[in-house]
Amino acid sequence: MVRLLIHAPTPASLERARRNLANLLKLAPDAHVELVVNAGAVAAALDTPHALDTHLRVCANTLTATARTVPDGIATVPAAVLHLAERQAQGWSYLRA
Repeated sequence: MVRLLIHAPTPASLERARRNLANLLKLAPDAHVELVVNAGAVAAALDTPHALDTHLRVCANTLTATARTVPDGIATVPAAVLHLAERQAQGWSYLRA
């Protein structure tokens, strides 16, 4: 079973991450994939919704720092750095977009 974290900290990396996510799911539709966004990618992700946002994990630290909120259906994690570390400790693979 593929378990992959795709990390996007910038708007440009968010675009790459969304393409990576779509391409992976075409070939491995049962993959467990999380697209973790923090820093500048948070505003980009929230301002440009995407069909695959069910895989999105938004950093709550960035939300607090930027006074943003997420719409219903978008998952948050307390801190992107902690979430990434915990998932990797659980055996998930990491890809920085």
